Amino acid sequence: MSIKTSTAQGAGQDSPKSATAPLSAAARLRRVHWYQEPRWRRLGALLALAVTLRLMTGEEGTTQDLFLALREDFTGVGLWVWLAIAVAVWAVREFLADQTSRAVKGTKKVSSGPLERVRQVWSAGKRVRMGVLTAVLALVVFGPLGVERYWQQVLVDQIAIFVLLAIGLNVVIGWAGLLDLGFIAFFAIGAYSAAYWTGALPVQPPVALNNFLVLPIAVLTCLVAGVILGAPTLRLRGDYLAIVTLGFHEIVYLVAKNADGVTEGARGVKVERFSVDLGFFSYEWKLDPMPYYWLLVAFVVLAIFLFLRLEHSKVGRAWTAIREDEVAAAATGVPTVRYKLMAFAIGASTSGVAGVAYASKVGYFNPENFAILLSILVLAYVIFGGMGSIPGVLFGAAFLVWLPEYLREWVDPKDRYMYLGALLVIMMIYRPQGVLPSRRRKRELQMAEAGIGGADATGPAEGRQP
Repeated sequence: MSIKTSTAQGAGQDSPKSATAPLSAAARLRRVHWYQEPRWRRLGALLALAVTLRLMTGEEGTTQDLFLALREDFTGVGLWVWLAIAVAVWAVREFLADQTSRAVKGTKKVSSGPLERVRQVWSAGKRVRMGVLTAVLALVVFGPLGVERYWQQVLVDQIAIFVLLAIGLNVVIGWAGLLDLGFIAFFAIGAYSAAYWTGALPVQPPVALNNFLVLPIAVLTCLVAGVILGAPTLRLRGDYLAIVTLGFHEIVYLVAKNADGVTEGARGVKVERFSVDLGFFSYEWKLDPMPYYWLLVAFVVLAIFLFLRLEHSKVGRAWTAIREDEVAAAATGVPTVRYKLMAFAIGASTSGVAGVAYASKVGYFNPENFAILLSILVLAYVIFGGMGSIPGVLFGAAFLVWLPEYLREWVDPKDRYMYLGALLVIMMIYRPQGVLPSRRRKRELQMAEAGIGGADATGPAEGRQP
């Protein structure tokens, strides 16, 4: 009896320890170490980012000494500068967040008054808007006269051309919600149309035309190409549509590169420049970039005027309905097939103008001038500026084309797009609607974040929430 009692007493004494042992083990597993706290994890991420930025902006390596860049980057003052910036940003974020938030709110409150007065003046009457737009247009037209020749070339060969392309792509992706990754193929079609109709290709046209007369033919050719692309893709959405457009670009690119007897292949094509001969008056565009710039500005202004009228028409509203919900648009009687074809065709029309202008300006091009990277860049310009917003598209294309050229003295050409990619990543995290978004697109994203409804213009309708 005593043995049973003692055994029972021993079991009773050991039971609290055996019960608390799993609890203490679980507590140790749940314990968060100091380096696992969010504050210190953010510091570690910022320090890692500082080291990465130092490597990006530091010394370049050489084939003779593979570790030269590492020695220079980790022993110089630049590393400590980047680390100090990272620590300063972390300190402000962790310890001065409330003060910074109050300062930002105060600044917004102070600036809200002047901004509201500007809005009132802008909406006061048509004369005010026309006066402001006239002043902006005068600055755009005559401002480049005061810059150096290099930047005039950049304005013509890159900024103006990409602005035209971005305006056209905005119709497809910004208004109709059709993700197009092969848009630069229409640019190539416009350029080769100029080469064909001016007699620069091995295959001669029925009649050789002036470059200006080629413009409407190139627009019509790109319209037909847009219909050809859109016809087999009417049942596709989202990623599937993007893959088809990517394949369309590769078809055009490879045909231009390999059809030597038609397109001169990789050798490239020489095209005559713009010229006017009316008998009593003649003029030929030569090496001076400004006449080309003024011509392209005229094309851009005309395209903006026509597309703004189109946006608020029945066609533009149908595109908006298709972008927001294609199934609902079809259910309410919108002929989605017709309007999607129109979006591809009309969006491609500006590419025809841009292709003719580019071919006539540079005088020589080859298939490498129409690589797939350009399609990705034009898409990035539209998204950065603000899909569906004409001012946003203009700003996005102009700024992102200008930025790599501005950094050419400090950044290696091979690294320019790395900085552009970082800028786009930051932009998509903190302002996904773009720099100057359309009011509709901004409202869609706000509703999607609030969980009211899916509003991704480029996503498939099936994935949207009711």
